[in-house]
Amino acid sequence: MHRSATDPNAGHRRARRTAGTVASAALLLPLLGAAPASSAAEVPEAAGLQRAFATAAGEYHVPQSVLLAVSYLQSRWDTHSGAPSVSGGYGPMHLTDARTAIAGSPHHSDGTEDARGDSSRPALLPDTKVPTGAELPARLKTLTKAAGLTGLSAERLRSDAAANVEGGAALLAAAQQDLGRPLSADPADWYGAVARFSGADDSSTAATYADDVYAVLRSGESRTTDSGQRVALAAQPKLSPDTAQLRGAGLRTASADGTECPRTVSCEWIPAPYEEFGDGDYGNHDLGDRPASESIKYIVIHDTEGTWDGVLNLVQDPTYVSWNYTLRSTDGHIAQHVKAKDVAWHAGNWYVNAKSIGLEHEGFLTSPDAWYTEEMYRASARLVRYLSAKYSIPLDRQHVLGHDNVPGPTTSTIPGMHTDPGPYWDWQHYFTLLGHPFHRTLAKSGSLVTVLPDFAKNQPVYTGCVTKDVPCATHGSSEVRLYSQPDETSPLIKDVGLYPSGAASTIDVNDVASRVSTGQRYAVAERAGDWTAIWYLGQKAWFKNPKKQPTAVTASGPVVTPKAGLTEVPVYGRAYPEAAAYPAGVPVQAVSPLPYKILAGQRYAAGDKVPGEYFFSPTFDTTGHKVVIGKDMYYEIQYGHRVEFVRAADVDLIR
Repeated sequence: MHRSATDPNAGHRRARRTAGTVASAALLLPLLGAAPASSAAEVPEAAGLQRAFATAAGEYHVPQSVLLAVSYLQSRWDTHSGAPSVSGGYGPMHLTDARTAIAGSPHHSDGTEDARGDSSRPALLPDTKVPTGAELPARLKTLTKAAGLTGLSAERLRSDAAANVEGGAALLAAAQQDLGRPLSADPADWYGAVARFSGADDSSTAATYADDVYAVLRSGESRTTDSGQRVALAAQPKLSPDTAQLRGAGLRTASADGTECPRTVSCEWIPAPYEEFGDGDYGNHDLGDRPASESIKYIVIHDTEGTWDGVLNLVQDPTYVSWNYTLRSTDGHIAQHVKAKDVAWHAGNWYVNAKSIGLEHEGFLTSPDAWYTEEMYRASARLVRYLSAKYSIPLDRQHVLGHDNVPGPTTSTIPGMHTDPGPYWDWQHYFTLLGHPFHRTLAKSGSLVTVLPDFAKNQPVYTGCVTKDVPCATHGSSEVRLYSQPDETSPLIKDVGLYPSGAASTIDVNDVASRVSTGQRYAVAERAGDWTAIWYLGQKAWFKNPKKQPTAVTASGPVVTPKAGLTEVPVYGRAYPEAAAYPAGVPVQAVSPLPYKILAGQRYAAGDKVPGEYFFSPTFDTTGHKVVIGKDMYYEIQYGHRVEFVRAADVDLIR
C-alpha cells in the first residue's frame, strides 16, 4: 500500500523501516556522493542512480519521467560528491538546506578593482557588508521538509544520492496532494506540482521552471554523471501538460513591467538607484542612450560571490556599484537593475563598461562544488540569446566575456582586476545552450586553435579555494594550464602586468597569468608531439594537447602581426580615441600602453576592428555628457587570458 506523502505518521514508519527495507536497498543503491568516477564501470547500471529514480518513483507514485526531468533541470543528475550548491542545494534533486550555504562578500567589494574603471574620476572602492538576519525563504529549506516527509536524516539526504532522489519524490508527491491532485501515472498531470517544486513564490518563475521541465520531458536526455553513471530519460515529444493547474498554486503575481527580458524567462524590475549624494558624487550607474549613441559589443559574465538576497540589497545602494541583471541559482529567476541604454559599473574597465551588459550569477569562484544549477545556466543562456539578437552581439568568446577576460585599462590596475566566474564555469555547456557550441572548424591542423577541454575530465590542480597554497577540491574545469616548455615540470608562463616584480605565476585559483579558457582562440606558434604552443602574453606558451584527449581543436579566423619593419608594437587595455578627436570641454584621456608587447613574427587571434571611443560622463547632470569617437582604429585581440587591443596602424591583418 502506498504511504501518503502527507501522512503525519509517515516519518515514524520510515524511521522504523530504515534498518530493513532501506538498508537492503542500500546494497543496490550505492552512496554515489562518495563514489569515485573511476569505479563507475564496476557498478551495474541497474544498481545505480537510474534504479534509484525507478525505486523512488514507485514508492511515492510519481511518474519516473517527471522525477528524472526535474532532477536533470536541477543538477543534470550530478551528485557533486555531496557538496552544496551556492544556495545550499544537495544531490541530484538539489534539496536545499541554506544553513549550510556559503556566505561571502560580493566580489565588487573585494580587492582593488574600481568597478567603474574610469581614470577621469576618483576610484570607487566602497566598504560594503552583506546584510544578515533575514528569514530564509521556503525555497532554501526543502531538505528539511524532505526529511520530515521521508523520515530520513538530513545528513543522509545530503550525502546519499538514492536517499536524495527519494526526498525529491516525496516533495513532488506532497506538492501534488497539496494541490488536490491525484497521484496520477500521467506526466501531463504534474505541471502544478513541478511548478511548486521550484520553490518560486511567484507564478511567472514557477511557470518558467515547469515549462523547462516539460521541455526536457519532450526532448529526452541522457548523459554520464559526475559519479560515472549513465542515466537516460526517453523523449515524449507529444507530451502536453495541464498548465491551468498553476492557477490554483497560490503564488503571487510578479510584474515584468519595465524589464528587458525574453518571454521565455521570469524577470522582474529591481532598479539600481541613480541618485546624487555627498559632494557632487552620485551612483550607481550612468544614464546613456545606447545603442543610438554607442554600440553594445559585449556581454560580461560574473558570479556574485554572495547570495541572492544580500546581493540585491547591495545593488540598490546608491553609493555602491551596479550591473544590469542578477540570476538566482535555485530557479533561474532574473532581476534587472539597469536598462541596456544606460551604463552599469561592473567590469572594472570604463571602455568595456560603456560597451557592455553585465550579468551576475549567484555563485562562488573559489568553491568548485558550490555549483550552478542547470536552470540558472538555461535562464542565462536565454537572456543572452535575447540580448545578442537585440543588440547584434555575436555569440562567441570575443564578445561574451567572463569578468576574468576583461583587461585592466591601465598598467596599475592589472593586478587588481577580478577573476570571476573562474575555472569552474562550464563555458562549453553554456555555449551549447546558447546554440553556438564550440567545435573544430578546420579538418587539418591549422594556424589557430580553439581551447576545448572535456570539462568533466579536465581536472587541473588549483590552490587557495579555502586556504592559501592548499589544493582545492578536485573538480572539472574549463581552463588549461600553460608552461614555458613542453613539459609539466617546466615553469609556468609569466605575466609582467600581473607580477611587475618578476615573480613567478602560481596555480592559485585566482591567478589567471598562465591559463587559457574554453572557447578562446589563439595563434599556434609550434607543435611537438602531444604539446601545442601558442602566442600568449608575448611569449611561446605550451599546453598538453594529446590526440586521445585533446584540450584544443583546430580553428580558422584572422590574426594580427606587427607590420614589416616593426620589432614590437604596444598593447592597450582600452580602445580610446586619439587626442585630436576630443571636443572642447572634454578632457583628453590618455592612450596608455600596457607593459605588454607583440614582437615581430608573433601572431594573435583578432576580433573586431573598432574606432577609438570614450563616453564622457563625470557628472550627475547628463547635459554635458558626450560620446567621443576617433579616427584611430583598433583590433581586439586574444593576448593572454584577457582580451586586449592593438592599433590597426601598427599591425597587419592576416586571414
